[in-house]
Amino acid sequence: MFKRCFMLLFVVGFLNSSNNTFAQKKDLVPIKLDLPKPMFVGTPTNLSVPNLEKPLGKPRPPFYAPKGVENVALKKPVTSSDMYPVIGELSYITNGKKDASDGNFVELGPFQQNIVIDLKKDYNIYAIVVWHYHMQARVYYDVIVQVADDAKFTKNVRTLFNNDLDNSSKQGKGKDLHYVETSEGKLIDAKGENARYVRLFSKGSTADDLNHYIEVAVYGK
Repeated sequence: MFKRCFMLLFVVGFLNSSNNTFAQKKDLVPIKLDLPKPMFVGTPTNLSVPNLEKPLGKPRPPFYAPKGVENVALKKPVTSSDMYPVIGELSYITNGKKDASDGNFVELGPFQQNIVIDLKKDYNIYAIVVWHYHMQARVYYDVIVQVADDAKFTKNVRTLFNNDLDNSSKQGKGKDLHYVETSEGKLIDAKGENARYVRLFSKGSTADDLNHYIEVAVYGK
């Protein structure tokens, strides 16, 4: 008798849990990503980079977020540790253009650089997608993505992604994987964090010591 009651409670609990999961799933939709044309095929195997993510070998699966989520970084102002880029304008980073062709990317100075996007008000952020440079296969070092409540990043700073293995960028050691740039960009799960400012670091790449951005999209509501 006890076993039957226990099994019944277990089944009811499982069904309730499944129904809740299904209900939550019904409230989510894939975010709309307009991806640029791929500039190369396949992933080179001769990139000597530690902790490198294995290629998926197929398109990235859809990322689900609440209905009404959109790119809230579009046309928003961008500042940088290098306010005078070698190539391009900082406004390119949020202009919605993701192609890797000339005239669509910003080249910042060598070694560690960062950019800050002011979303102009607080949003619940569900995903951040960054395209550094996908004209050729390369890996950018010390990629760090943070959100905060103030432009100087002194209030409520949260790190969403960090592949700085040795803390050389002084933002803490990261455990995330290095990855090869592709036309899909790098999608980072922001888990609904509420913030106004988004900051991204990088520290050169396998190509050279310079830093590049084509586009950063922030999906929130």
